[in-house]
Amino acid sequence: MQKGESAVEYTILIAEDDEDIVSLLSLYLKNSGFRVLAADNGADALGIVRREKVHLALLDVMMPRMDGYELTRRIRAVSNIPILILSARGEDYDRILGLNLGADDYLTKPFNPMEVVARIQANLRRFYELGGGKGAKSDGEKLRLGRLCLNPGEMSLSKDGRAVPLTPTEYRILWKLMKAPGRVYTRAQIYESINGEYTESDDQTMMVHISKLREKIEDDPKNPRYIITVRGLGYKMEDGE
Repeated sequence: MQKGESAVEYTILIAEDDEDIVSLLSLYLKNSGFRVLAADNGADALGIVRREKVHLALLDVMMPRMDGYELTRRIRAVSNIPILILSARGEDYDRILGLNLGADDYLTKPFNPMEVVARIQANLRRFYELGGGKGAKSDGEKLRLGRLCLNPGEMSLSKDGRAVPLTPTEYRILWKLMKAPGRVYTRAQIYESINGEYTESDDQTMMVHISKLREKIEDDPKNPRYIITVRGLGYKMEDGE
């Protein structure tokens, strides 16, 4: 996604109370063809999400009036847009909390603005190519496996006919696994296909996403029958029987 291509169609919300960071990221994003909206507190950011057509939200954690974790939870209640958290908190606990609340990616400060833009581009590309919104590409064919049915056209999942809410990242992971039942994917292969370049720090992120998916689709998450761990290799998808 280069400047002058489809990036110009996308609006990015930056929720950050540091004016220097907002200015820096806005410069890089606008130079990449994005429309940028900004808020210096969580309450105003939530209002923007409710009023405007926002395609992706980039959130700081420590903000006045509403922190980034609560903002993530509130956005998830009304929208499934990609959410990236950008925070000075780099401990595993903070990363896991953000992902559990519905964030798709978690980056720590200090950051390289070019990496932030690359992560944003990767999340937008994969989300909208898989049926998340305007410009989505899909053959419209539903994926069925056991009691699960994944609908790419609506970016939705049902189990026994009942809707199962998914975050965009959870959807992309499940879509990849269900496209090739029985095939084993490493964590790196799964992560690279949904978020781009993989680093060791992303290992915990992928484990959290898999854990949350199991909580949503398995009858007994501690004894999974759909998403199977292949020790020493990665994960594969089975029919749940």
